[in-house]
Amino acid sequence: MTLQHNTLVHNLENEAFYSHILTVNVAGKAEKAVLKDLQRHPYKPSLIHVDLLRINENEKLRMHVPIHFIGEDVSVGVKAGGVVSHLANDVEIICLPKDLPEFIEADMTDVALDATLHLSDLKLPAGVELVALTHGDAHDLSVAAIHMPKIVAEVETDAPVAPDNGEAEAEGEDTKN
Repeated sequence: MTLQHNTLVHNLENEAFYSHILTVNVAGKAEKAVLKDLQRHPYKPSLIHVDLLRINENEKLRMHVPIHFIGEDVSVGVKAGGVVSHLANDVEIICLPKDLPEFIEADMTDVALDATLHLSDLKLPAGVELVALTHGDAHDLSVAAIHMPKIVAEVETDAPVAPDNGEAEAEGEDTKN
């Protein structure tokens, strides 16, 4: 199967394309698929290979979707002088194709200074589960945190520092005899 390169590159500029169900024409038959993997040329602005995964509407998908952070500017911790650190930019989810979200929102509004937003704090759409919390070793990973910025203070001196007399004499001596 071949795809129109420029059309595909244009669609990849839209973040939602990575988590949408695509309709692909395969030998005259419409198939539902999702973008599974993408290989780009190392230095040219071109695609080398695209992997699509055919989906069944009755089977759950395992996909990565982006996180959109909202409420950062009005966050309790930011108002107290903190800065937000994003610790993740996407999450892995499991859902039926009809429930596949474009993104997951992370609301930072109530996050206090020196507090962390975890996966368990995310509000998920109906029918969507987080892989990290439901499969294998359930780890409630950090998604974002608010902390005070680190400031390096410069030490001011009143007088210039003079070199030690022993060092000054050693620097001026000639090593030739």
